Amino acid sequence: MILTVTLNAALDVAYGVDSLRPSTSHRVGAGHRRAGGKGVNVARVPAGRGRAVTVTGLVGGPAGALVREDLRAVHGLRDALVPVSGESRRTVTVVSGDDGDATVSNERGPQVSASEWRAFACRFAELVREASVVSLCGSLPPGLPSDAYAQLVARAAETGVPTVLDTSGAPLLDAPGARPDVVKPDAAELASATGCEVAGAGAERLRGLGARSVVVSSGPGGLLAVTPEGRRRAVPPERLAGNPTGAGDACVAALAAGLADGARWVDVLSDAVALSAAAVAYERFRTTVTVEDLHAPQPH
Repeated sequence: MILTVTLNAALDVAYGVDSLRPSTSHRVGAGHRRAGGKGVNVARVPAGRGRAVTVTGLVGGPAGALVREDLRAVHGLRDALVPVSGESRRTVTVVSGDDGDATVSNERGPQVSASEWRAFACRFAELVREASVVSLCGSLPPGLPSDAYAQLVARAAETGVPTVLDTSGAPLLDAPGARPDVVKPDAAELASATGCEVAGAGAERLRGLGARSVVVSSGPGGLLAVTPEGRRRAVPPERLAGNPTGAGDACVAALAAGLADGARWVDVLSDAVALSAAAVAYERFRTTVTVEDLHAPQPH
C-alpha cells in the first residue's frame, strides 16, 4: 500500500479562458472542481494504475467535505483524512487556451491547533504500519511546526518504511536530518531553500544534511538524480509545451512506486519522466478538447 500525506489538502478549482490578459476581466465557464493538494494529486496516479493507495492529511469545513466527496469517486483510493476545525484551502487555476499556460492562486490553509496535530500524528503512526512507502507532499498549513515532515519521516523510519518528500522552504531544510529516502524539490524550490543556483550543488547540500537521495525536477529539462550510486540525468524524448500542473506530482508518484517495488534507479527515473510528460499533455488536452452536440436526444 502506498500512503500519501497531504497536510494542506485543497479544493482545486480550474477555469479556462481563451487568452489570459492582465488588468482585464475574463468570462469563464462553470469550471472544474476536484480534490487537490500535492499528496492527493500524487495518490491519483498509482490508483489509476491499479495500486492500493491510502490518502491521509488534514481537511475541514465545506471545502474539506467536497475534497472527501471527490476522493470517494476515485477507484482504489482509501480516505484516511483527519478532520480539523478550520476550513481547507482552495486553489484557483486559470488556464490560457492560446498557449496552455496556467496562473495559480493558492490560499494558505486552515489554522491547525497543537491538539489537532497530535491527533494526526497518532493516526499517521497507525497508518504507516500498513504502508510499503510514504509520500509526504506540499506546504504546511498555519500552526504546524516547520519540522512537521521531519517528525513524520522519523516515525516512518522507525517502522522501516521508506519515504519520499516533496516540499519547499523551511520544511525542506528541516526534513533531511530525519533521513528521508528521496527528496524531490524542483529547481526553483531547491535554489530558494539552499541558496545554491546550481542544482547539483543544492542536491549535495540536502544530502549533506541527511537526505539519502535527491531528485531535482526542472520542467522540460527533465530530472537530475543525486543518489549513493552517483548522478544521473533523465530527459524526455521531446520538449513538451503546455500547462505543467500535475507533472511534479506524477514524478513523485513514480518515485514512490519505485521505492515500494525496489526498482533500479534507471527504471524509476524513466518512469518518472514519462509520467511527468504524460501529465503535461493531459492537462493541455483536458482544457482544449472540443465537445459538441451532434443532435438532440430522440424521444422514446
